[in-house]
Amino acid sequence: SDGSIRLHQMTSEYPLMQWNNSTNGQPIIALQWALTRPAVFFVLDASSNIYIWDLLENDLLPVAKQAIPENVVAMALLGEPEKTNGLLGIVLAQESGEIDIQYVKKKWALP
Repeated sequence: SDGSIRLHQMTSEYPLMQWNNSTNGQPIIALQWALTRPAVFFVLDASSNIYIWDLLENDLLPVAKQAIPENVVAMALLGEPEKTNGLLGIVLAQESGEIDIQYVKKKWALP
């Protein structure tokens, strides 16, 4: 609820990494790992901002942030992990009921 993210290992109760206030205090609505690139995850906050984290590029801050003009209420990722074509998409459900699909740049999708 405060925008903090914690990365845990299954065998420990303590986080490996913790990012406090990662969304400037906005509650996190969704967080999902990229299906095609294990070091990348996406975060949607309550203000309809999407943050892209690539832990191989920067493990302190997100590598990109994109504000979505519509109020987004849910996020899911689509892609085929067994394929190496780097095709990764973000599905955004807007408050109006519309669904928007956007494709991610290859540098965040390629294995």
